[in-house]
Amino acid sequence: MSDNSKNEMAFGKENYKLFGLAAIIVVIGYLLLSGGGSDDPNVFNYDELFSFRRITLAPLVILTGLGVGFYAILRKPKD
Repeated sequence: MSDNSKNEMAFGKENYKLFGLAAIIVVIGYLLLSGGGSDDPNVFNYDELFSFRRITLAPLVILTGLGVGFYAILRKPKD
C-alpha cells in the first residue's frame, strides 16, 4: 500500500461542502414542516395545519436537500 492511498480522502472538499449544504436544506425543510399546533385541544385550525407551506413547500424543500446530498455523494472529486 503506497503513502498516497493512505492520505486520500473518500470525497473531495467540494463534495463535503455540497453535503453540508444538503443538510442545511433538509433542516430548513423540516423547520417549514413544523408547527401548526393549538394550545386549546378543542380547537382544530384546518387552514394552519393543511397550509401550502406544510403540504407542498416543505416536502419539496426536503426532497431538494436529499437530491443535493445524493449529487454530493456521486460527484467525482476533481484531481
